[in-house]
Amino acid sequence: MIELIHLEKQYEQAVPLKDVNAVIHRGDIISVIGSSGTGKSTLLRCINLLEKPTGGKILLDGEDITAPKYDPTRARRRMGMVFQSFNLFGHLTVIENLMLAQTEVLKKTKQEAYDTGAALLKRVGLAGREFQYPDQLSGGQKQRVAIARTLAMDPDVILLDEPTSALDPTMVGEVQAVIRDLAGTGKTMMIVTHEMNFARSICNRVFYMDQGVILEDGTPEQVFDHPQQEQTRRFIRKLKVLELLVESREFDFEDAGNTIDQYCLRGNIPSRIKYRIHLVFEELVQQILLPVLNRTAVHVSVEYSEEQETATVTVAYGGDRYDPAAGENDLAYTVLKRSVSELTYQYTEGEELSNTVCAVIRS
Repeated sequence: MIELIHLEKQYEQAVPLKDVNAVIHRGDIISVIGSSGTGKSTLLRCINLLEKPTGGKILLDGEDITAPKYDPTRARRRMGMVFQSFNLFGHLTVIENLMLAQTEVLKKTKQEAYDTGAALLKRVGLAGREFQYPDQLSGGQKQRVAIARTLAMDPDVILLDEPTSALDPTMVGEVQAVIRDLAGTGKTMMIVTHEMNFARSICNRVFYMDQGVILEDGTPEQVFDHPQQEQTRRFIRKLKVLELLVESREFDFEDAGNTIDQYCLRGNIPSRIKYRIHLVFEELVQQILLPVLNRTAVHVSVEYSEEQETATVTVAYGGDRYDPAAGENDLAYTVLKRSVSELTYQYTEGEELSNTVCAVIRS
């Protein structure tokens, strides 16, 4: 139905979309996830031609809607957009908000537009609110009006840009319930969202976006349970990552300690876990590995999972097999082992970083 071919969007100081390629099939319900600033909202706005792409093509049922002489209103009649900030007209009543585009764009009579609008307000649980103004409604009610307004145009495709992000947490559920109802109508939908459980339960496909591209495209099970890309894994599991490279005994360990402190501060990591990260770094790297490794760099990766409140410190280094448990510094190894809940060692012959020590710290 919609094909994105090398889609790009550039501004003077930013490139939100670099090279987006995807095929969206009729009836797909796609959740678009990723960190802020990765191009998710820009992607929806380009598909709806609210933003003009600076490169690539968008094909709608085989027709290039990015062609120079294409009339954007033709595509917009087939695509409805629900914004995070509602975008209702404050000087119009609820029913007038629903009627306006029907009479202006679809050329319906006022009675037809009114009947359609009233039926849709009933569908989204707002019957009896026809003559109220937007400022008389709660945030959740405003968003349901915005969804009803989109449905009034009977679009083939519904694009929802963070439909619950501007709502009080107590109102999120009522809007999600309306969207779940829409998902059963067979319409094609793309939903930009940070609500992972909602995304997983409602969609048949997930786009994970990072740095202006769709880095991963798959079923909810594939993307959430078995991500193929490291960036996806870190995002799904809410991992905050710190990487250090210790190249010699002259390494500035004091500066590294400050870096760890800043990492823990930014990630809101509990002090108990921060203390044990320091212990693992000092005992394993400084006391056990560096005294015996000859000109071998040590790669240190710290991952903190906000969901599980767990930190994993992975230390990798090359050379021959060297298990810290078999080393001579028994005191350092005892302190190390008592500081973690799990400690494993693995040797993979032929790998550049053939030795790997993994320490798991729980809160």
